[in-house]
Amino acid sequence: MAMDDSSLLARCREFLLLLDREAPAADFERPLARAQARGATSAQLAELEDVKLIALRVRDELDQRRRREAELAALFETASDLAALHDLDSVLRAIVRRARLLLGADVAYMTLHDPARGDTYMRVTSGSVSRFFQQLRLGMGEGLGGLVAERATPYASAAYLTDERFRHTPTIDRGVVEEGLVAILGVPLMLGDSVIGVLFAADRRPRTFNPAEVSLLSSLAAHAAVAIDAANLLEEARAAVAELSAANALIREQSAAVERTSQAHRRFTELVLAGGRAEDVAHAVADVLGSSVIILDADDSPLAESGSSLASEKILRRAAARSRTVGHAVRTGNLWTVPATAGSEHLGTLVLRAGHILPATDQLILERAAMVTALLLLLRRSVTEAEHRVRGELLSDLLAAPQHDSDSLRGRALRLGADLSQPHILIVAHADEASRSRLRPAVAHLAATRHGLAAEQDGVAVLLLPGTDAARVVREAAGALNSAAGRPVTAGSALVPGCPQAIPAAYREARRVVDALTALGRRGESAASGELGFLGLLLSDRKDIPGFIQSAIGPVLSYDSRRGSQLMHTIEAYFASNGNLTRAKDALHVHVNTVKQRLDRLTRLLGDGWQDGERALEIRLAIRLHRAGAHRWAG
Repeated sequence: MAMDDSSLLARCREFLLLLDREAPAADFERPLARAQARGATSAQLAELEDVKLIALRVRDELDQRRRREAELAALFETASDLAALHDLDSVLRAIVRRARLLLGADVAYMTLHDPARGDTYMRVTSGSVSRFFQQLRLGMGEGLGGLVAERATPYASAAYLTDERFRHTPTIDRGVVEEGLVAILGVPLMLGDSVIGVLFAADRRPRTFNPAEVSLLSSLAAHAAVAIDAANLLEEARAAVAELSAANALIREQSAAVERTSQAHRRFTELVLAGGRAEDVAHAVADVLGSSVIILDADDSPLAESGSSLASEKILRRAAARSRTVGHAVRTGNLWTVPATAGSEHLGTLVLRAGHILPATDQLILERAAMVTALLLLLRRSVTEAEHRVRGELLSDLLAAPQHDSDSLRGRALRLGADLSQPHILIVAHADEASRSRLRPAVAHLAATRHGLAAEQDGVAVLLLPGTDAARVVREAAGALNSAAGRPVTAGSALVPGCPQAIPAAYREARRVVDALTALGRRGESAASGELGFLGLLLSDRKDIPGFIQSAIGPVLSYDSRRGSQLMHTIEAYFASNGNLTRAKDALHVHVNTVKQRLDRLTRLLGDGWQDGERALEIRLAIRLHRAGAHRWAG
């Protein structure tokens, strides 16, 4: 039965429905088969065949449009990735992954040119399972990729391993076999006229790549080349910025170092002009370099410091010795040391604590500080030597002829800080020949720091220091001189009333005390003339008899005066009877127990040992002088 027009129209509508649901091409044969089964005429079948062909062309056009839309979307996404390029690896992986998806390939990968080795290496893969394949390198002209790189044109093979157009190598073929690849398409990555790599799409089954697929892969390769070029430019820009930043940082650092050096130079210059001290240099260096500083003298003893303690004395001495050997700033542990020298003379050492390598500018600052330290020490020594010379000349004049122009001598003394109108203690200090070189500066230092005078006279050191207690002053001075000389110093002293004319007599008296101490075998001791008892009385020009009596029996005289007792008579009777208590009690007309009680009282007043030896002699002499009216000799 022939098919009517309505049935024919229904078959045509089926083609539209197939197009609408994007049916496979084989489904478009069914409407024609059903029309034939319904008895359609040849003319009707021919008309339906024309409709089928038109529908298939429309379907193919729609497929191409959809594919082109997907390709354009992928290219747009790739371009977006390039616009926001932060990580080249991520962009290249995205391109390779899209190439694999858009071409429906089993594997996609990219090789890049290695200028250093003259070949290409595997850069990115997607879908690969072989580690050997992922590490392949292709020489120029080797395999499909090598030929693409060499000739800068796309190549495709439906069955690579049997394709004789390409130069096969065992390494490349092994990689292809391990990955299971059959069909391969490769397109060049071009930058200008240069090939920088190859982008591949490959299948594990035979496949013929059409021109549209070659064009799509080429477009992705172009994007990849742009990404690589942009990344290279970005890297170059970053490197340039880093170099500029480093150069800028270096300039800032050098500028800061120059400013710090200039600041240090200004401070050091001001110190020299102001006659600064070693302490000032230590503070200045600590401020500029921001660390603790200590300055050692020529004997490696601390002279000045700023900040916390640096190290033990042993470590400081070892570091100082090393710097003297080297001759410039040197690091020892966490200490930097530099010698302070003037010519070949070593004057001291500058020590800085720094646990890091000092920049060259900081080392220069440290070495300049050492030069300034040496200069200040030389200046101080010159001033000190000049002052000591002036003090010595004045004391020599006072010892020689103080009665001549005493007002002028007083004025000279005042300019040196010594007031001769006040009481002073004159000290004579004697040391052996080996110790005298160390004794001289110590004597001069004592005079300068205690507003006194010092000189050398007849082979002994002479000191004139303010004070009224000759015994105390000479002990203090002898202690300091013993430490400086390193050997025992014998010292004697005498009181100088407030007049220059008394200085020569005091010198002779102090000199006789030293001689007496030596004669008595008491070398290395110190004493005032009053401490030598009757011997001191004999040695003294002024013959201070009341003072001698007071020192020997003053407590007994005071006791009798206050109590109206007879202790003086008792002590006289005791010595007159040679210590015999029976004869003493007969002379005193008292009981023997009374004598014993009085003697106990005398011991409490005079101390143990008053009945014996030299002490008994002094007491008996003082009693004789007292009974003889010693007050007549006072003064």
